[in-house]
Amino acid sequence: MEKSAGRRTCLYSTQQLDAIIGDMARQAAGLLTGRTRVALVGILRRGAPLADMLHARLVSDYHVTGITRLDLRIKRYADDLTLLYPETRLTENPEHAALDLSGHTVLVVDDVMYRGHSMLRAVEYLAGKQPAEIRTVVLVDRGAAKLPVRTDIVGMRLDVSPSDIIECNVPPYEEHFRIDLMQPQTPAD
Repeated sequence: MEKSAGRRTCLYSTQQLDAIIGDMARQAAGLLTGRTRVALVGILRRGAPLADMLHARLVSDYHVTGITRLDLRIKRYADDLTLLYPETRLTENPEHAALDLSGHTVLVVDDVMYRGHSMLRAVEYLAGKQPAEIRTVVLVDRGAAKLPVRTDIVGMRLDVSPSDIIECNVPPYEEHFRIDLMQPQTPAD
């Protein structure tokens, strides 16, 4: 996918983000203490590889095992925050139709909390699967949510101009794991 035109500034490098993911895994391990039924749900696209990173850290660093890994396809905005659909779309995986999460603690992972539409849609869908609790995890919270969705684990909070875009570059979708601030090119530029 071709990136939008504008000025990019790297805010977090791979090394810095690895430390942040480690801290997020520590927080998640604390939330999961005593829980035996855990589901880790990534919101496609970039929430899924982030969920994989958290899963790997939970297993290797905190010996949390038996985690069910799922992904949800939810779409409202393009990566450049262009509104694609007036409503938030969730495409259900046919394998999830009969999914029973009764008694599970569910961690829902996404890259950026912007307005809250994707996370709210994911939580609504997963609540129908009857989990014991649902917790939300995001790498970046922009502090601009318009819906009543809170984040339980946040890698970082970045308060930026509404016109600026936080670009989470997450392998395999991008070559390097990093976060850039993209300030769009204006006609006067």
